Amino acid sequence: MADLYCRRWRIEEAFYIVKRLLGLSYLWTGSINGVKLQVWATWLFYAVADELSLPFDRISLEMIFRGLYHFSVAYDKGKADDPIKYFAAKENQDLGVVKALRKPVSRLDLSPFPAPSQTFV
Repeated sequence: MADLYCRRWRIEEAFYIVKRLLGLSYLWTGSINGVKLQVWATWLFYAVADELSLPFDRISLEMIFRGLYHFSVAYDKGKADDPIKYFAAKENQDLGVVKALRKPVSRLDLSPFPAPSQTFV
């Protein structure tokens, strides 16, 4: 019994790591195939970020998930065999895997009479 109890906590710990570190707290679907795709896309997300030497917040998990279809088509045609290299390739940047840099948010002036920030001509 003690051995089984110890194994239970190892499983709980594994779920905790997957949920917290990989960001899989919420599943997008309830189907087994959908869950497998989401877990696979999450691992791929981290591998692509590492391949491109970019921080994780610059990679779009949603676009990697959506791009799996495009990779499977390229794989079937013999044009790709490594999903990490496929998503990291310059010719596939139109898939939107790397998020565009945005302008920094300007500070919001909450004073009662803010000074005009721009002059319109």
